[in-house]
Amino acid sequence: MRSYLILLMCLLFLVQYFLQHAWLGYVVVVFVIAAFIASVMKAKGFPRIIGSIMMGTGIVLELYKGAGIDGISNGILLILPLLCLVTLAPLLSIPLKLGGYFEAIDSLLRNLLHHPKRLFAGITTSLFLLSPILSLGSVRLISEFLSELKLPSAMSAKSYLIGFSTAILWSPYFASVSLVLYYLDMSVGKYILYGIGLSVLSLIVGNILFAIWAKKHPFEDQTGPKKPLAKKTRKQLIQLALFVTFLMLTSLTIEYLTKWSMIVIVCLISIIMPLIWGIVTNGWAKLMPLLKDYRDLSVPMMNNEIMLFSSAGLLAHALQGTNVANEISAVLTIVANQSFLLFALFVIVLVVVTTYIGIHQIAIIAALAMQLNAEQLGISNLSLAMLLLLCWSISTALSPFSGLNLMVSRIVGISGFEAGVRANGLHLVVMAIIGIGIIMFIN
Repeated sequence: MRSYLILLMCLLFLVQYFLQHAWLGYVVVVFVIAAFIASVMKAKGFPRIIGSIMMGTGIVLELYKGAGIDGISNGILLILPLLCLVTLAPLLSIPLKLGGYFEAIDSLLRNLLHHPKRLFAGITTSLFLLSPILSLGSVRLISEFLSELKLPSAMSAKSYLIGFSTAILWSPYFASVSLVLYYLDMSVGKYILYGIGLSVLSLIVGNILFAIWAKKHPFEDQTGPKKPLAKKTRKQLIQLALFVTFLMLTSLTIEYLTKWSMIVIVCLISIIMPLIWGIVTNGWAKLMPLLKDYRDLSVPMMNNEIMLFSSAGLLAHALQGTNVANEISAVLTIVANQSFLLFALFVIVLVVVTTYIGIHQIAIIAALAMQLNAEQLGISNLSLAMLLLLCWSISTALSPFSGLNLMVSRIVGISGFEAGVRANGLHLVVMAIIGIGIIMFIN
């Protein structure tokens, strides 16, 4: 029942986007609130606590500001596109499963076990490609491929966090890029090349730092004689890269021609792609069980995402225009007009500290995106977008309360502090320095 509620919420959002009926907007808000309540009832532990606190604080702030029910509704509607994105994007994984591409990645990684540096590159590159489609499921998938092997925990933590965090910087199929560009009213086409460049640079830096680390921490090969990669596997890997490229080009083309929101485009493509696969291959018998699994298993597992995203989004909207937000915005504007370097460092520290105590990235970064004005700061929209996404990527890897850090620390068997700060602190510091330098050059 909860799955139908969430999926109907997404469908109504898409209908509302094109029809723009006010009454339908209120209906969608009711569905979001119902989905949030249902998710809170099923969620456990810290996410349940922090989600409830953020939602309660957001509602109180909206009422305190005098915005009332309309303010609450607008805050929920503002984050609704992101909820639909994280719900529908996993549908893209279905054609990949049916095409045997996951097995091809498994074969590739096992083939690279004789070469630690190449294995690390294979893991991070695989996550670079898969994370936009599978989100955190990509980390779970790769970890399952390597579960029988006793890789050093530090190596696993480095590869998972570095590979996944790169997707945060570039992919319109990822919540971070979609949200920041959505609030800054910036097209993905104007940003994506810069985002890809910064992501690739992060991969290169991460692999160089791992190569240095690996010289001091060698691990034993456990796989026996090396077997050459099968021709079919190589072909499937190339097809996977082409598939991701096709998705990006299709999305950018549709955005350019229609001027629709990229989030809406991604949602539509996510729905359509499995259907196209069924039509082209006539493989409905294989497709239907996976669609049922998505409905019955995948959607109900999104408790934390729906709860945290909706509450953090409302809190971000509620913070807009408050005395605290205005003061922070005024201070940041003064600092930016004096020195962009100090401004960038101030923003990174603010985001990292806020997220390190448990506040979701959406709350603080969405609030900054809505509150800050690039023109008043004396910078370009592109520079502001790159800085906010750099903050998102760094804070996701560092914060022991982020979904990524929680999953990696649980898989690897170390604390969130060890996975974030100890295993990846140097990489994140280097990327912060390089990222700020690039943004300053662009600006």
